[in-house]
Amino acid sequence: MNLSLELLLQLTIILPLLATLAIAATGKHPNLREAVTISFSLAVLFCVVNLYQGLSAGASIEVFWWQLLPGLDVSFVVEPLGMLFALIASFLWLITTLYAIGYMRGHGEDNQTRFYLCFALAISAVMGLTFSANLFTLFIFYEVLTLSTYPLVTHAGTEKAKQGGRVYLGILLGTSIAFFLLAIILTWFVAGTLDFTAGGVFGDNVDTRLAGAILVLFVFGIGKAAIMPFHRWLPAAMVAPTPVSALLHAVAVVKAGVFTILKVCVFIFGIELLPTLPTTEFLLYLASASVLLASIVAMRQDNLKARLAYSTVSQLGYITIGALLATSSGVIGSSMHIATHAFGKITLFFCAGAILVATHKSKISEMRGLGFTMPVTMFAFFIASLSIIGVPPAGGTWSKWFLLMGTIETGYWVIMMVLMVSSLLNIAYLLPIPYHAFFPGKDHPAAKTGIKEAPVVSLVALSITTLGCLILFIYPQPLYELAKTILTVPGVSHAR
Repeated sequence: MNLSLELLLQLTIILPLLATLAIAATGKHPNLREAVTISFSLAVLFCVVNLYQGLSAGASIEVFWWQLLPGLDVSFVVEPLGMLFALIASFLWLITTLYAIGYMRGHGEDNQTRFYLCFALAISAVMGLTFSANLFTLFIFYEVLTLSTYPLVTHAGTEKAKQGGRVYLGILLGTSIAFFLLAIILTWFVAGTLDFTAGGVFGDNVDTRLAGAILVLFVFGIGKAAIMPFHRWLPAAMVAPTPVSALLHAVAVVKAGVFTILKVCVFIFGIELLPTLPTTEFLLYLASASVLLASIVAMRQDNLKARLAYSTVSQLGYITIGALLATSSGVIGSSMHIATHAFGKITLFFCAGAILVATHKSKISEMRGLGFTMPVTMFAFFIASLSIIGVPPAGGTWSKWFLLMGTIETGYWVIMMVLMVSSLLNIAYLLPIPYHAFFPGKDHPAAKTGIKEAPVVSLVALSITTLGCLILFIYPQPLYELAKTILTVPGVSHAR
């Protein structure tokens, strides 16, 4: 069957919506429900891979849905940055589903049908956001993503989960309404368009002070990027089950935030205008402060998921810095870091969940000697840690290299030092965990225990993402080529 690329683009958004109906219909039959989820995730991945092949062949893929007002319409376009994010999200939806089957059953979680249903709805929102042709379309799916993930954050139904959900919803909706929406309205009035355009939408005669103020509104308004002080929703959301944490940190929410910041910097402001704005340097140093402060806070956390959450806040700052540096190296580094961090961080969360299911341990201080009991899990944790740190043989090496090159090109030596110090802090709060797991000290009782890993399907999932960390180091060329073409994308036009 030959499907047009335009139809495939629409199916990437529609199929996860149809999956929610199928999941609801099969909810009383767990095996069938999970088979349905896997089938739909495979179908979306098929569509995205075909779109990637079409884009690589030079095809122009655009779809128009409907118009609210002249210039305000819901439309979609396939371009390299969106393609990169779509490939990550569609692949990791499949892998996270495999992991969730083992985790949700092994941990005896309630409301599993609701979990898979909301997960599918969130992926639909991600795909709509990813391929948005303008800010209006992006904002719609950005908010749908917030609302669809709220039931996942509050999944446990406890008072602590509800409190975490209130913080999550309050900060993300609050920043969207107070800042993000205002930034979009001001962009509409100043530029006369919300279309994502190569080189940006603001004319040469734009007031740089006004444009600088709009940039601040965008960065603060895109709360999913978790720039301090709008980061508290991320640690608060860690009350959710581990597959949800993986969704928040690697597949959907935080990546949607930094993707949006990168998209705004490149296609709304443009890399020519950004360095001339009076607020760009302030935002660069604010993102740098987030990188350092979150790393320091991470070191103080004994709860493994909390440590990983603050680590995510720090790593998101890297991507924001790369976008604001407004150089080709910065944009390439940020784009690649979306991918390398996704594989590294999802593996770390998969490991955290596997440890909880197999040993019921969540505190780092209790994990000494765990390498004897869970050797596969702790080796995966070690490889993923190397990727987050940014050293061989893991993919994070390349994204951090380009980000450092961006700081050198622009002469931001202080920010270069921040990135280097942060990597040292990454070593301090990540590597002791696998080290003490495999080298607990003499006569530690863990050496005499038998192997007790997580359910096999969860183990397969975390092994795949670990392999992804290694492949992104050994063969980063496709990722690099996609990232390199982001700045050469032609202007976006509407399909009618």
